[in-house]
This record gives sequence, structure tokens and C-alpha cells, in this order.
Amino acid sequence: MSQPLPPVPGQPPARVRVAAVQYGQRRVAGFDEFAAQVEEFVRVAADYGSDFVLFPELFTLQLLSAEPRMLSPAEAIERLSEHTPAFTALLQRLARQYRIHVIGGTHPTRTDEGTLRNPCFIATRDGALHRRDKLHITPSEQGSWAVGGGESADVLATDAGPVGIMVCYDSEFPELGRHLTDQGALVLFVPYCTDVRSGHLRVRYSCQARAVENQVYVVAAGNVGHCPGVANFDIQYAQSGVYTPCDFPFPPEGIAAEASAQVEQIVFADLDLAALLEARRDGTVKNLADRRPELYARWRQAT
Repeated sequence: MSQPLPPVPGQPPARVRVAAVQYGQRRVAGFDEFAAQVEEFVRVAADYGSDFVLFPELFTLQLLSAEPRMLSPAEAIERLSEHTPAFTALLQRLARQYRIHVIGGTHPTRTDEGTLRNPCFIATRDGALHRRDKLHITPSEQGSWAVGGGESADVLATDAGPVGIMVCYDSEFPELGRHLTDQGALVLFVPYCTDVRSGHLRVRYSCQARAVENQVYVVAAGNVGHCPGVANFDIQYAQSGVYTPCDFPFPPEGIAAEASAQVEQIVFADLDLAALLEARRDGTVKNLADRRPELYARWRQAT
């Protein structure tokens, strides 16, 4: 028996354009130079008619390259926290000025409650600021920065459709993608940070799996280059991309756009939301409608 499809909040447009920034890490002199680089990418994304622009996970660690010495991981988090007000204000200004939804990668910070988190700050084009914490924390993050995972994950309703955030390692857990899809997400954004190709491929294959099993689009953006003088952030590997279900309305390989590996650039893709909803209703396969939750529940009870 087919399952009811997840309700989609609001009235999403038929088509949206997304931009994923494959951000080149390098030394900067300070916040102003960093902000100028971010603004240039936002400007280009907006000039190309994008509704969303996505930056990578941890890309604000570049700010630590301006320090006179390499900070310890504990010192680094506190120093980054000092930049949080300026960083979030930058995102809000750019979103308003360029009329684009800016998904600001992640920025490790100490929260008002005193906890250490690795949140994604999102500025919608009306200037409103939103935060989505990374939920699943890698052993490296726990060991180096003592960062904790968040507790909630909610879809963000925008004028370009409902979207969800999965930060890097989050994409490797199918439960989160399904939770966001059940809340109505049509596009999942994945800011990520990996140092070697194997790490990148874990994220990439997970993103493609989430796109197929949930019949959603997935947009992933990572860092490339080298950021000297920043502990636990030495080298980067990325090949950012935009992933789709594998069915007739979409590319056969499930890739709408893909960057060249290890090159700073922006990749763009037009996402047909109407085709996505039609595929959910009447596709070659109907992954959402053909789930068997009563069977899965019985398995859980048996264990």
C-alpha cells in the first residue's frame, strides 16, 4: 500500500537556481579581506540569477590565518566566536543587498548558552538570520575542538521552496535526510569540509544516496586549497556538486552539475521542483510512496 507523500509547505516555484561555492582557502590579512572574498562570490551568484548560494563547512577558519601565531584548537574556537557577530551581520547584509539566500557554510562558535557548536548560519533575502547546528560530530571535531552536536533539525521555508541543512558528516546518516524530507524539504544543502579524496567521496556518495532515497535535490559545497597557520585545517579536497534522483526527468547519472576537483569555482544548476514533485507522484520508482513503515517498525520492536 502506498504511503502518503510528505506535505510541501507553501507554494514553491516551478524552478530555482542554486550556486555552490568551491571556496579556495588561502591566507588573509583579516576580516575585511575575508568579507570581500565572500561578497564577490555572492555578487557573482546573484548576477547569474541564483536563488541560493552555498558556502562550505568551516570556511571561516580562514580568519585564523590572520593571527600572528598558530592558535591551539581551544584558542581557535574562542577567537572564531569573537568574529560571530561580524560574520552573521555580513551574511544578512549580502542577502538583503543582492536579494539571494546565503547559506553561510559553518562557523564554529560558542553559543549564548555556553556550549560549543558548529552551526550553519543562513541569511534569507529578506535579511532574516537562521541557524541550523551540525548534529553528528566527527571524532576529529570532538578531539580537537570539543564541539558538541545539536539537538534539532527543522526545514527552512523560503520564497524559493522548503530546504534542509545537513552539515558534512550529517549527510552520512539516512535518518536526517528522511526527517527533513518528511518535513517537506525539496532541496538539501550540504556544506562540507574534507581533507582527502576518500573523505570527499564518503560525502559525495552519501549525498547521492539521500537524493535517490528521498527524491530530493542535494547541493554540496567544499573547500579547496591550503590555509597556512591554522591547526586541524591544513589541506582541503573537494569536488562540489548538485545531485538529483535517477529517473527520466533528471540526468541519468544523478548529477546536475559538478565542479572540477581541487579548483576554486562556482557551480550552478537549475532545479525543476515541479518535475521533482511529479516524479514523487508518478516516477519510474516512487521511493517515498513505496516505503513500508509498518514493516520497519516491526523490525525495531523485534530488536
